[in-house]
Amino acid sequence: MSEQELQQIEANVRFALDQLGPLSDVEFGLNEESVEWVEGFIERQRCRPDFDLEQASGLVGVLGSFLGACIASATGGRWHKLDQDRGWGVLLPDGSTVFPVTKVRKQFRDGLEGGETITSLYQVAVEFVATGKLQAARKGSTDQ
Repeated sequence: MSEQELQQIEANVRFALDQLGPLSDVEFGLNEESVEWVEGFIERQRCRPDFDLEQASGLVGVLGSFLGACIASATGGRWHKLDQDRGWGVLLPDGSTVFPVTKVRKQFRDGLEGGETITSLYQVAVEFVATGKLQAARKGSTDQ
């Protein structure tokens, strides 16, 4: 685990809070309401005629770090790096890992109309995965 990479994630989160908070119309912080606002921000950016996903890798990193911090804050999870290919994710209390940077990149690429929503990842991670409800539901469906 690279301490430098983890420090960059933390710097990205601070940057998102400092820069996006004043632009938003919500109580901006590490919460679901802010995730919903960022989802709309992503949609507004990707619809701009000059938007280029290849040029937006820094923005993807900042917003993915922010999303991950929101999930970690709500679940008691923590950042960890699985391997070089999958990169950094948030390890949830049930042992599952979510990849917020990947999800942000997918929403930028495919948008809400393509089924990509960072709010959905947040809600599923917080309400189902981290609580063990998803695993229990899977187990229940295989017992029948």
